[in-house]
Amino acid sequence: MVTKSSAEDGSVFEVPCDSGFQQKPAAPVADGFLTDPTGNSILGRKAFKSKGRASGVTTVCELQSSTLPNGQIINVIDTPGLFSLSPSTEFTCREILRCFSLTKEGIDAVLLVFSLKNRLTEEEKSALFALKILFGSKIVDYMIVVFTNEDSLEDDGDTFEEYLEDCPDFKEILEPCNDRKVLFRNRSNAPVSQKAKQVQELLNYVEEIARLNGNPYMADLSHEIRENETAFLIKQREILEMKGLYTRQEMFQMKKDMEKSFENQQLRQMMERLETKLTETQTRLEQQLKEEQAARLEMERRTNRDEKHSSDVVNSLRRDLERAERMTLQVRKSSKKCIIM
Repeated sequence: MVTKSSAEDGSVFEVPCDSGFQQKPAAPVADGFLTDPTGNSILGRKAFKSKGRASGVTTVCELQSSTLPNGQIINVIDTPGLFSLSPSTEFTCREILRCFSLTKEGIDAVLLVFSLKNRLTEEEKSALFALKILFGSKIVDYMIVVFTNEDSLEDDGDTFEEYLEDCPDFKEILEPCNDRKVLFRNRSNAPVSQKAKQVQELLNYVEEIARLNGNPYMADLSHEIRENETAFLIKQREILEMKGLYTRQEMFQMKKDMEKSFENQQLRQMMERLETKLTETQTRLEQQLKEEQAARLEMERRTNRDEKHSSDVVNSLRRDLERAERMTLQVRKSSKKCIIM
């Protein structure tokens, strides 16, 4: 996630780029696939460890910050490829909870990162679908698509426009977010002026998102997490008030048991929410597919003029339905394996 803030008197406030007013702090999201160098480029320093592995080195959500010369604070949360719901749905849910705990005031912008070195994989094609399942459909209003390894296009003699034309799947990803996209050159030998320009372009998009939406994005899950944390803090205070009635070891064990119970409660709620959302999505897609197929048959009876458009819609619905079925199966398998103490 990426956030812009200004600090005064030790407090941190979010401030849209080039503006003079202060807002509440918040933090945007970035997918964990090859985002370590991207996060470092945004921050202007080597904050995240980057090993250059295509599989991505991020295993847990990590927050890093930098202060710009104008006083703005940029917060970046690197995530472990949350949107794929793999390899372990339970692990993914734990990290989503951790991600939300780092963004209690909401999300300013979501960075969905793709490398230009490779063609889209099936998992990456499902990124937007999974993103909407995890965070709600409104999250696309806060999304920016970041393409890394711009220099690889030069090596292949291609332009960015040619690359996108050869990969029409990106159309489904870019259209919902009003075609907000940024190219990043992450190599260490890239000109400083170019790095500054690409970061400024990204921050301009964050400002645009803030202007269009008015407030940071707050998913329903954010409210639940805050309510659970309030209950957790109350119980924690109750344990501290028992000091003197129990030994230090007993107090430590009580605190440990409470933390585990709290984590399991949140995890269980998250798993239940995911399964419910996936089931609802699957049902909705099945109904949409039936309606579209019926409409297509009716249209074919009258005219073949819109046959291609109708076929594209049906194929898109089929792909989303297949994704929902796969993700539902993954969540159910993980739910069975997850032991709630």
